[in-house]
Amino acid sequence: MIRKGIILAGGYGTRMSPLTKATNKQLLPVYDKPLIYYPLSVLMLAGIKNIMLVVNKGQRQQFKNLLQDGTRFGIKINYVEQEKPKGLPDAFILGEKFIGKDNIALILGDNFFYGQSLTKKLRKCLALNMGCKILVHPVSKPELYGIAYTNKKNKIVSIKEKPKNSKSNLAITGLYFFDNKVIQYSKSLKPSKRNELEIVDLLNIYKNKNRLSAEYLGRGGAWLDTGSIDDYYNTSNFVSTLENRQGFKIACLEEIALKNNWINKNNIKKAISFYGNCIYSSYLKKLIK
Repeated sequence: MIRKGIILAGGYGTRMSPLTKATNKQLLPVYDKPLIYYPLSVLMLAGIKNIMLVVNKGQRQQFKNLLQDGTRFGIKINYVEQEKPKGLPDAFILGEKFIGKDNIALILGDNFFYGQSLTKKLRKCLALNMGCKILVHPVSKPELYGIAYTNKKNKIVSIKEKPKNSKSNLAITGLYFFDNKVIQYSKSLKPSKRNELEIVDLLNIYKNKNRLSAEYLGRGGAWLDTGSIDDYYNTSNFVSTLENRQGFKIACLEEIALKNNWINKNNIKKAISFYGNCIYSSYLKKLIK
């Protein structure tokens, strides 16, 4: 069972420069909310209340100004500063004390997930006791992604990074579920040619032990990586279109917390005071009418 989660919100965001020269990418707006709200909402939808946020050195306070210690959402947020990006598996080395003897979920701070059955799938993944489970989703251009090849039992038989001619179109998304051995395995990794610990190398350890499986986001789901300017604005347009057509908000953290019974109406009133007079506050007011 997984009860803790890590969000990787560091990195330089060079593909989005100069937007990211003064501000962390995860603090930039995706329509009406900071980008960090979206991966945080995924962990909250899964039912995870204990979260570690990995941020760049010197940027802790920027995130704390926005999220504080998580009490506003009925959760607990721990902040860890990273000297410099060292690859995704470094999160488990940095988070060894936070993880303790528990299993752990990891989500990338620039990934966006949406789907009607998303919560159900997430909670299914949290039941992981042993091994590693990754979320995969079909893409039209496999050559741009890390691609998973699965057998009939959803076990992953191989992983290929940006294959030119691929029989599989299942992209590995930025959401992972690991057992506690991930700390030990991450420490055993050697840096790649780009001097980083590679997530593919970590996944291959689990694959070689026949402990790597896939969960499918499904046709009704959406996965977007906001790593580039075009993808970033496409995500913003996606959120804008859905919210304006359907009248509900995606990644409203207070709404998720309220539905999970982690906070009450008084907490919502305090959140309204925190945000001030804005559209987001107007939406919160509707929740407690």
